[in-house]
Amino acid sequence: MARLSLVFALLSSLLLSSCGFHLRGDLPLSHFPAMYIQSERHSELAALLSSRLEYNKVELLGSYQQSAPMLQLLSDTLERRTLSLFPNGQVAEYELIYKVRYMLTMPEGEAQPYEFELFRDYQDDPNQALAKAKELELMLGELRQQAANRIMRQLARLH
Repeated sequence: MARLSLVFALLSSLLLSSCGFHLRGDLPLSHFPAMYIQSERHSELAALLSSRLEYNKVELLGSYQQSAPMLQLLSDTLERRTLSLFPNGQVAEYELIYKVRYMLTMPEGEAQPYEFELFRDYQDDPNQALAKAKELELMLGELRQQAANRIMRQLARLH
């Protein structure tokens, strides 16, 4: 019985590895041994990307080198669009739009621009201003996490 369960576990792991399965956050970035990230000072998105790249064993360079790729975070902005109003005219619901623009320059290659938007609906309540401010802050953190994941997936697709 123990031998059968061992064979089953071995067969399962072979099937998972052959289909390209990877644990979440564990991306194949072996084609990027080192990388330089250029961004605004104290960029939270750059900090998230840096930690994810380090987790995936990519050396982060302190200055630009032509032999390594450079990821330039051009901008990450949050915009709000009104979706609905209360009967008294105050905003009831917003659509949050998180826009990210970045550029990837490969060694001896041209810079490739990338841009994407992430959307969230946010219900406002003027009677709960402090709680809603905290909720908005948490939502922005989640949007940054999603943006970092999306950039990491884009890097993993490049060979």
